[in-house]
Amino acid sequence: MTLRSILAATCLLLPLMASAHNFEINQRVPPVGIADRGELILDNDKFSYKNWNSAQLPGKVRVVQHIAGRTSAKEKNAWLIEAIKAANLPHDRYQTTTIVNTDDAILGSAIFVRSSIESNKKLYPWSQFIVDSEGVTRKAWQLEEESSAIIVLDKEGRVQFAKDGELSQQEVQQVIDLLHKLLSK
Repeated sequence: MTLRSILAATCLLLPLMASAHNFEINQRVPPVGIADRGELILDNDKFSYKNWNSAQLPGKVRVVQHIAGRTSAKEKNAWLIEAIKAANLPHDRYQTTTIVNTDDAILGSAIFVRSSIESNKKLYPWSQFIVDSEGVTRKAWQLEEESSAIIVLDKEGRVQFAKDGELSQQEVQQVIDLLHKLLSK
């Protein structure tokens, strides 16, 4: 192989490497289980955690947001979250599942991140919040550090859209349109 052909092959692979996740359309997400922390439960104004795993995802159309425990990661796809709130999707058939990787937080800030998650759970009790304090989801799903990934699942739990990184305005609209389509089935 010549240097030119090696460089050409490398350039062709760059777009694939930029999207490091291992999701396949119409397939379930790679299995993951979180035993350290896990799903945040709010019951009678008291918080607790229970084990969570990806096998619990089927049943509703959902957006799964995996974010590093950093403000910069949360801000990457804030436009999508605002668009979902504005869409007023039916809670009986739709759910947002936010997995926060507190292992990927600025040193010493994990307690503040968890406090923010608890505040959000009070504001949006129908949403699902998962605290991944060991980063097992990021590793299992091969996601970028310090980032935000968005995965849209149909009610059977199959991936319909996935992107690791910030969504463009066009992609935000694409996700909202896809959610309406999946909910109309």
